[in-house]
Order: sequence, then structure tokens, then C-alpha cells
Amino acid sequence: MTQLEAFANGVETRSVETVWIPLADGRRLAARLFLPANPAPVPVILEYIPYRRRDLTRLGDDQLHLWFAAHGYAGARVDIAGTGDSEGVMGDEYIAREQDDACEVIEWLGQQDWCSGAVGMIGHSWGGFSGLQAAARRPARLKAVVSVYSTDDRYACDAHWMGGCLIDDNFSWGSALFNYCALPPDPAVVGHDTWREMWRVRIENATLIPAGWMRHQRRDEFWKHGSVCEDFGAIACPVLAVGGWLDGYPRTVFNLVENLSAPCKGIIGPWGHKMPEIGFPGPAIGFLQECLRWWDRWLKDIKNGVEDDPDMRLYLMDPLTPDPVATTRPGRWLAIRNWPEAAAQPQTFSLGSDGTLVRGEAIKGAGKTCSVRSPLTTGQTGQAWCPYGQGRVAPDGAVDQRVDDALSLCFDLASLTEPLSILGTGWLRLLVSADKPLAQVAVRLTDVAPDGTSTLVSFGVLNLAHRNSHEFPEALVPGQSYDVQVELKPVGQIIPAGHKLRLAISSAYWPMLWPSPEQAMLTIDPAGSRLDLPVLAEGFESEPVIFGPVAQAPAGPSTRLIAGKQTRDRRVDVATGTMTLTALSDDGTARIDETGTEVSSSHLETMIIAPGVATSAEYLSECKIGFRRDDWQAHLQTTVRVTCSETAFHVTGSLVAHEGDQIFAERKFDETIPRDHL
Repeated sequence: MTQLEAFANGVETRSVETVWIPLADGRRLAARLFLPANPAPVPVILEYIPYRRRDLTRLGDDQLHLWFAAHGYAGARVDIAGTGDSEGVMGDEYIAREQDDACEVIEWLGQQDWCSGAVGMIGHSWGGFSGLQAAARRPARLKAVVSVYSTDDRYACDAHWMGGCLIDDNFSWGSALFNYCALPPDPAVVGHDTWREMWRVRIENATLIPAGWMRHQRRDEFWKHGSVCEDFGAIACPVLAVGGWLDGYPRTVFNLVENLSAPCKGIIGPWGHKMPEIGFPGPAIGFLQECLRWWDRWLKDIKNGVEDDPDMRLYLMDPLTPDPVATTRPGRWLAIRNWPEAAAQPQTFSLGSDGTLVRGEAIKGAGKTCSVRSPLTTGQTGQAWCPYGQGRVAPDGAVDQRVDDALSLCFDLASLTEPLSILGTGWLRLLVSADKPLAQVAVRLTDVAPDGTSTLVSFGVLNLAHRNSHEFPEALVPGQSYDVQVELKPVGQIIPAGHKLRLAISSAYWPMLWPSPEQAMLTIDPAGSRLDLPVLAEGFESEPVIFGPVAQAPAGPSTRLIAGKQTRDRRVDVATGTMTLTALSDDGTARIDETGTEVSSSHLETMIIAPGVATSAEYLSECKIGFRRDDWQAHLQTTVRVTCSETAFHVTGSLVAHEGDQIFAERKFDETIPRDHL
């Protein structure tokens, strides 16, 4: 067992490189521990994710867990079974065995002589999911959770489906996980006589992850499993729920604060998918201090008043000219003591057949309908479903919306005489028909400046076959009108005086949405439609919101060998109008000096579609992750390709593993998946 000495904020701490946590069935999970120098028993903070504690997340683990160790808490970074150096195979995300293992890990941690018996869980994305799912199991020693960028509903709010529509993150994230599941363990940890066999087992058990998710096109038991919204009452421990307006998961914060009976507080900043202490776009906050207050109250029983904090601390964003790589978002923090009654009031806007948007209820009655058949390339100016918030190196935010506005049905509010502050979740009620049995609708809210610049504020989408239920979809009767509701992504945004609020409606949204089997025309009756927005209550005055300065522990030493790069490119074939979008995320190569391991990774995605041919849609992905050391060279490359017909998806993939210059193992995958109301 190797012990590495580290210092955080001048306080001596230490990390234990590898500890094996035994499970009841004989498997062992690999953990890295972070311990205060003080030998007295302390609570432990668990982070439970599949991203390889020894290399891929090592530096970030240092910054988080050594900071907590310097403030009187132990930390445990545990690799989920079948990932990193942990034994077993992974299979898929959030499976029952993963949650069973979490409960065993929590019990084991609580029994150690350096632990007081109290355990907390922290994590963002997968780690945030893990905390909520473990909390719903109610292990006795789990006393509190900090869940960042997570979901309470794996179907309605995750990287697979949105409004019953298949989204591009299903392929992007699925391709990445396909690679993660088959990475090798480190021979320096598991043994030079063992690691190859462990790697071979992982490869032999690998599945084409995106295809597996696509077989569950309805909200069936597959998605209900691990969705804590199925029984909010199962969570009994306090939860600090955190989100970002740019991130894909802000809805979860509202759902948890509004539905948990256990103590729950929410924080939502302007961020993408990065922890708030490094959040982009800024301002970042002293988030670890907020976590420390949470842990002190619920793990050490220090009466510090966190239960009396406002229900919500939300960042209200000021206007900003479209900038897909903005590093800072101007605005101010609001403290809302009793959400939502104290702050947000509903305001209704009616649609006019002349393209206007007016405050108040429409006068009911027959009116002129409006139709739109958007080119399938509509959506090219939008943001990624879940921007990763990497600032100027990753342009995954939205740009000027005028290109997509021109391909959509637009309704404009007259220039505002005073600012309009939207805060929360909006809904669009539409009276709509389609000329095809399957169709989708995409809705955007934009801020239109006097010079015509159109800035994305919020968006929502709906597969119209899912208008009544995600579990029991129903095809449309062409030409028949339906009363449907489209949920908009929550937002905190000021539309300033002199600007216009625009509602834009399209029948396609590429590349975020995979298109319906045929290009559809939507016909909307404005007289039967309305937009409901939560607006900051007139006269609302927030108490001050004060966060501490950004704080982290120093990471262990590393050396950048090859610089990374992030690029996005759009090309249109002049003859056919076919659009090709490419996105490269290359992290370059870095050496972890403490272990001597060099790590490299890249992900190249290509998305192709013709403006009027739904079956031309194509997605391609290539993921590469490699490890190099004097005694070890391993590299894994995976590919995924998705195409479709009007009745089915065709998903192919490959996996090639190299040890040094030799192929260690190779597999190919080929699956056809029928379309089900999609």
C-alpha cells in the first residue's frame, strides 16, 4: 500500500493509493483514500464513479478530496465494478448491482477505524446520479448527499431522450461509455500476471452501449429503474441539489426541491457541465465551502443553520450577445426562501396568426392557421444538449439564432418597455396537426435585440406521438388537431427593455434530435395555443447571496506532453444541401508524475443530414484512449455508426485493443433496431 503525502491549505493530509473494498460475492472494488493527518475518526465523503481514479480523474480527485481532508473529512474515490482497477464487469450505467455494491461500500467505509460511522456522497453527472440512487436505497450510514448535474428521471431528463425524441447525446455519450467499459486495469495495481485476463474479460463482455439504449424507446422499466422520481419518499437523507442553466440537468434541482420531504436545498448557476468551483461560464463560486457547511451539519451535527438556507439560490443572467464560448455570464444571485411562491409568478402570452405574441389570454375562436415544414438542417445554431462548459476551448454553446429563426414559425412580442425576468420552467400549449403519423416539434425562446441579433434563451422539444404518455405513445392521425404541451428547459434570464421576446417553432432540430421517419409539416392554430412563462414577481427583493472565494486543494504533479484541442466545423454541399457537422475533442497527452503513466484521449464525431431526406441522417464516432509507461502500453479504439430507414435503425461498431504495437483483441458489432413511434 503506497501512501502519498500531500498538503491542502497548509494542512497536512495523505492519500492511500489503493485500498481493496471486499464485496459479499467475492469481488473487490478499488478505492483511493484521502485522510486527514489527525488520527481521530472522522466522517467519510464517497465519490463512486467509473472514470478511473488512478489516472483519468486523478488530478481532479486531488483537488476535491484533499480539500475535504484538510477540513476534517476522509475521502474515498471508488471505481465502479469493471472500471479502473475494480474487479468484475460493468455492463451498463446504473444497473441494480452497481447500486447494491454502493450500499456495501458505504457500510464498509463506515466500519473503518478512521471513520466516525457517518458517510456522505458527492459527485457530478454519474456521481450525482449515484448519490441519489444510493440515497433511495436508504443505507443506514449514508447521512447526506451533494448531487451535482444529475437526474431524478432517467427517461425524461438524461442524455438519451428529451420529450420522447432521441437526442444526439445518446450516441455521443454512448460511444464514450462503449470505450470506458472496455479499458484495461493498471498492472501496477492488479498485477502483471492478472491485468491481461481482466482486460480480456471486459472486452468479451462489452456491448454496443448506444444500441442497447435505443432498444428502449418508451419510458419502460429499464428507465424507471434508478429514477428516484418513481418514489421521492424513498430518499430520507438531506440532499444539496446543484445545477447549471447551460448544463443539461437544471430541471432536476427544481424537482428535488419541490418533491423531497427530506431537507433539500438548490443552487443553480450559469454553468455548463463543470463543477461550480471551476464553472464555465463564470462566475465560479466557493462551492467546496458550501459542501463543507452541508457535511458539518448532517455528518457532524454542527448546528450551523444550513436547514434555514433559502430553498433556492439561483443566478439570474443578464443579456449577453450570442457567444458559444463565453467564459463569464453577467448577472446576479437571487435567494428565494420559499420556492416557488415567493418569487415566480405565471404570465401568459397568446399567439397571433399575424406572427405576434401578446400578453394575456387569447380570445377563443376560429382563426387563421400557420404551417411550417422546416428543413431537416434546422437546429444548426443551437447549443449542445449538455455543453461541457470548457470555455474558449470548446464552442458548444448557441450562436445567433437568425439562421434557424428563418426556417421556423416565429411569434414576436412587441419591444419591451421594461425588463422581463424569466425564472423557472415555461410551457407552450399548442393546438397542432401534422401531415404524417409521426412528427416532432421544437420550440425556442430567443431574445431579439434592436439590431436583429437573436440570442437563445430556452428550448423544448416533443415527439408528438408522446403527447399523452412517454410509456404508451400513439401515432398521429394526419390532419387531426391535438392539444399538446411542450416543456421548456428551465432558465433564469432577463430580456431587457427595448428587446423582443421571440417564440420560434420548427418541425426539426438537428443535430440535437434524430428526425422522424419522414419530413413533416405542422399546422398550428394560434387561437388555441399559448405560452406560459414563470416571471420574477414584481417588487421581489432578494436577500444577499454570498459565496466564498473559489477554493481547491492543489493537484498532484503532472506534465503536459502534447497539447489538446477542441474544434467544431460545419460544411454544406452546394449541390445537395447536405450538411456535415464535425466535433473533435482531443485532450492531448499528459503524464501523471506520481505514477509515471502517460494518458491520451480523443473523441471525433461526425453528423450528416440532407435538408429534405430524413433517412439520410447519419452519426459516426471514433473514441481513443491510451496508457503508456515504461512497463505498460495499452490503447483502445472504438467506433460507432448509426443510420436509419423509415422503419429501423442500423447501429454498427468496432473495438480494437492494442498492447504495444500488437492487437490484443478485436470485436465487431452489428444491430438492427425497429423504430417504435419514433
